[in-house]
This record gives sequence, structure tokens and C-alpha cells, in this order.
Amino acid sequence: MIAKLKGLVDSVGEDWVVIDVNGVGYLVFSSAKTLSKLPRTGEATSLLIETHVREDHIHLYGFADAGERDWFKLLTTVQGVGAKVGLAILSALSAEEIIHAIAAQDKKALTRANGVGPKVATRILTELKDKADGLALSTPGTTVSEGAAPAAAGFGGAPAEAASALVNLGYGRSDALAAVSKANKKLGGSGDLQSLIREALAELSVL
Repeated sequence: MIAKLKGLVDSVGEDWVVIDVNGVGYLVFSSAKTLSKLPRTGEATSLLIETHVREDHIHLYGFADAGERDWFKLLTTVQGVGAKVGLAILSALSAEEIIHAIAAQDKKALTRANGVGPKVATRILTELKDKADGLALSTPGTTVSEGAAPAAAGFGGAPAEAASALVNLGYGRSDALAAVSKANKKLGGSGDLQSLIREALAELSVL
């Protein structure tokens, strides 16, 4: 199984890139966000790979960082979400937006992705409400190019600390994430830790 490819960008399409590894071209399907981070043709890059083996084909799916790869794997566990739809979701929404949508049970946000109708969106929200907790506070680094800065896959900074504080107080992760998400939105995304915790507790008191 191929887990990572490091080589030169040979060519790029709407949802794919060909990576030249020592003269061998690998066709890799990727989200729009990963493709937008690739360097120019002929330059070196590195992608994390998820290999899907079927009776009639072997497909490679490439990701800029471990967070995006993990979300792809999680999304494709949902009935009705295949690899193509998984990439469409990751193209339309950032990992943080997916987390917020799941935490707030926002079906409309998920239907922004091609191929995601109300039924599929409902399945995603229902099936991933608890499974998404493990990814929500992660902050993996990118592997698209050497020396790239780390990129958050979910909550970071004060929101992450606020959610962790609520969990430590005994609240469930899903409830904590939903409350912090709403509090963060109310505060315009610029609240400090204490403000976030105070607003989140107020949200939890009305649940």
C-alpha cells in the first residue's frame, strides 16, 4: 500500500495531479484545497496517500496534511459518502467548517459540497457527531512543501483550550464543541479564553 509520494509535479487537472517519482507518473486524486497548495509544474512536492484497492482499479488519493487525510477516511465511513463525495466535501469546506457543521448539526453547510444532498448530510451529522471529537482539537502539519507552517485541522488556540476546559468540567466533547462554536461565533471569532468559556457555559445552560 502506498502511504506517501514525494516527487515532481508533472501535471494538474480539476481533481487530480500526476506526481513524477523517479520517472514513474502516479495519478493522484485530491481536493481543490490540496491542489491549490501544490507548487508549480516541475517542482518538488510531497503528499500523504490513501490507497483504495478495488477489483477493477487501484486509486490513489492525496492530501496536503494528515488532518485532511483523516477527515477523508472518517467521511468515507458514512453510508453514501464515497471517495469522490469525500473529496468534494473537503474541497467545499475547511476542516474547521466541517467540525462546526457537525457540532451545530448544520445540514445546510454540508450541502454546499457537490453530491451532498439533505439525506447524505443528515447521515454525516448523525454518524460523525461522536466520531469527529478525536479530530476536532488536532493540529497536524502540512507536508505539501518543505518548511511549510503547521495548519490547524480543527479548533486551535483559545477555542481549543475552552473546549478542553469544558470537557474537564464533565461536559461531553460534542456538547462542548457545539457550545464553543456558538460562543466563538457570538464573539466574532476574537474572544479570549475566559470570554469563550463564559459564553459557552451560557450556551450549555440552555441545552
